[in-house]
Amino acid sequence: MKKTPLYKEHVELNAKMVNFGGFNMPIQYQGISIEHNCVRNNVGVFDVSHMGEFFVSGKDSSAFLNYICTNDIYKIEINGAQYNCFTNNNGGIVDDLIIYRCNEQEYMLVVNASNIEKDWNWIKTNLGGYQCEITNESENIGLISVQGPKSIYLINDVFNQDFSSLKKFNFQEIFFYNSKIIISNTGYTGSKGFEIYINKEVISLIWNDLLIKGEKYGLQPIGLGARDTLRMEMGYCLYGNDIDDNTTPYEANLMWATNLNKDFIGKDRVINSMNKSLNKMIHFKMIERGIPRNGYEICDASGKIIGNVTSGTFSPTHKTGIGIGYINKKFSVGESIYLKIRDKLITAEIVKLPLKNG
Repeated sequence: MKKTPLYKEHVELNAKMVNFGGFNMPIQYQGISIEHNCVRNNVGVFDVSHMGEFFVSGKDSSAFLNYICTNDIYKIEINGAQYNCFTNNNGGIVDDLIIYRCNEQEYMLVVNASNIEKDWNWIKTNLGGYQCEITNESENIGLISVQGPKSIYLINDVFNQDFSSLKKFNFQEIFFYNSKIIISNTGYTGSKGFEIYINKEVISLIWNDLLIKGEKYGLQPIGLGARDTLRMEMGYCLYGNDIDDNTTPYEANLMWATNLNKDFIGKDRVINSMNKSLNKMIHFKMIERGIPRNGYEICDASGKIIGNVTSGTFSPTHKTGIGIGYINKKFSVGESIYLKIRDKLITAEIVKLPLKNG
């Protein structure tokens, strides 16, 4: 099992460690609900160094990425970022990722940890005649996420700069500890926040600075458990649970990140799913007592199976179960569905996002 460069720090903080995407990662420190509420109300820091980072550069870099990605790469400005998907020949999602434009001909792609090798091979396979250079810097770059309403104060303190004008899905490069650092206004929680891309040689210095200077803001280290509950309140997808190689962007409600006015791999199949697929992602909260879990069946009032749960948890914000799933029928917000839990039908309600407060 791989370790991030902050493994020693997590052990010293008495984190509970688990295998996630082949990495030994902290699932929690003080408890999922405590950490969740800390991010919603104050500020938390996450080690997400397990994520992968690729660089694509060269005169055809924009054209190549526009071909293998669903979104319009040409809309990304320099120092801007964009949510995106790779789709396969069947229109299924190979991975979802964030793409950062470093300059006119260079991009950084941030991919899911469990898909690093898969995505790297996918990029190489489809490079064809495009004149690009691709490099995998996943082993050299670490990533810390600073999330919560007080994150801006902490970031300003640590780096002794004012980042309040940094817009959402934009980033800035600075030098700190004699190393280039990327600070982006992005995150996976739905709260205000930033992500810091750092050379792994100095990441522990930044981590410790954040912990020390964050004390006055009520900062806590946050594990992957709270990261999961936070993203579910926003309805953000987790690859392998909510989306995979067989899920199209249409089915996953990701057409906002899909531009049909250009060519991309699997475009025809995505359009086909728009016309023919009844399978659609929903978000729901429990009305009756029960915690939804991946794999639970979703039924209609008669008990007929109409879908399944892909992600589920207890929401510390709303004090009830919430989840993501797919059903194979038309639906509307406010409609009741029923989860089969221990052979009983438990009532839930389809809801509109986001589910978080603040």
